Amino acid sequence: MALSIYNTLSRKREPFQTAEEGRVRMYVCGPTVYADAHIGHAMSAIVFDMIRRYLEYIGYEVTYVTNFTDVDDKIIVRAKETGQDPFQLAQFYTDKYLMHLSDLNIKPADTYPRVTNEISNIIRTIGELGETNYAYEMDGSVYFRVQNDDDYGKLSRRRQEDAVAGTRVDSDERKENAADFALWKAAKAGEPAWESPWGPGRPGWHIECSVMCLHHLGETIDIHGGGNDLIFPHHENEIAQSESLTGKPFARYWVHNGMLQLSGEKMSKSVGNLVTIDEFLQRYSADALRLLVFTAHYRKPVAYTEESIAAAERSAARLRGGLRPASGTVTVGESAENLRETAEAARSGFRVAMDDDLNTSAALAQLFELVRAINSARAAGVSGPFFQAAQETLRELAGVLGLSLSDAGESQGDSLAAKEFIDLLVSLRTELRQEKQWALADKVREGLASLSVYLEDTPDGTVWRFEDAG
Repeated sequence: MALSIYNTLSRKREPFQTAEEGRVRMYVCGPTVYADAHIGHAMSAIVFDMIRRYLEYIGYEVTYVTNFTDVDDKIIVRAKETGQDPFQLAQFYTDKYLMHLSDLNIKPADTYPRVTNEISNIIRTIGELGETNYAYEMDGSVYFRVQNDDDYGKLSRRRQEDAVAGTRVDSDERKENAADFALWKAAKAGEPAWESPWGPGRPGWHIECSVMCLHHLGETIDIHGGGNDLIFPHHENEIAQSESLTGKPFARYWVHNGMLQLSGEKMSKSVGNLVTIDEFLQRYSADALRLLVFTAHYRKPVAYTEESIAAAERSAARLRGGLRPASGTVTVGESAENLRETAEAARSGFRVAMDDDLNTSAALAQLFELVRAINSARAAGVSGPFFQAAQETLRELAGVLGLSLSDAGESQGDSLAAKEFIDLLVSLRTELRQEKQWALADKVREGLASLSVYLEDTPDGTVWRFEDAG
């Protein structure tokens, strides 16, 4: 089975075929850096990190580019509110976001272009659009002429006459058409500005990504990604600009992730219903956030609740439990052979799931089945090459999903104090069993099980692990 992926442009799954054999050029819209990033931003970064990792896993050479919008209305407003220089403000939050990407085990992009480093390319591109009558200037600002783009709306399925409905548009009444959008904004007093053929000003939002794609990846890229809230107007306008300029398809596949929802609403700074990455990592592990995201399909919304993230944390502990060392000496036999077969089936099943439009939920099921087999083999005393190979398979497949399976980022609920308390209860149960107080020993086991702590009696003593009840 070959990889198929859902293309927002066609509204269907398509076999994945790149413009250049064996190579993927991938661009993902990054954040506007004016405040602390929240875990909604992290979800998008995690999804596309997973896609990149899987493409590399199946043999592609991936060139991955994601941008920073470091000059924007929101940055300017925030800088005025705080009395900071807007460029210093943007740099601070850019550096902080990059640190968080590392904290979340997200692979660094090959390039992180920034708007302020692309001004000359942006000015040149706007000029070329003007030469072909796709752009016009009014009092120092430049707008894209939507009515000249015959297939405008093909990504979002919006007609030109409906393009304004329900969206944020430029309020300038001097525009030829209400749907026309700014490529260049004339300077206002006290705002950052650059010299241009139309006078001092700064870029509009949409032109930056078109220019960065063209500059760093070429006229037609393989994957353009971002949250599904960017389909209109941002990605629609990117297509309009880029394809009007080059006459070529801008991206072969448009891939969009669903939104992380808190209290049933999309997490956003403007609404204020958000959990920052800082706040999240103080309580939970990076693996837990990935598991929360990957339990659902990447195109679907994900509900963030205390219950859902606690379950994800337990799932992370369950996966880590598969890496506990062997405790026996059995290297051959039925149990060892069953483990070998399960590891092979897990790798094969993982590929099938991921090739099916990156079905991470089904892929994770393969990992949990493998962990179950490893734990059963350990209880049966299995060790040696088959046991080691099964654990290496677990690390390999988890790594494709960006899971570290490390104890380093454990949550408070999985803290040293909690571990010591559980160890004490396990020790108490052992003493009760030795004294043949079976009812009390079973009560301890049942109480721990109700907290998703599962016990495993082995020839070398009792071990425990966190595990989902399902």
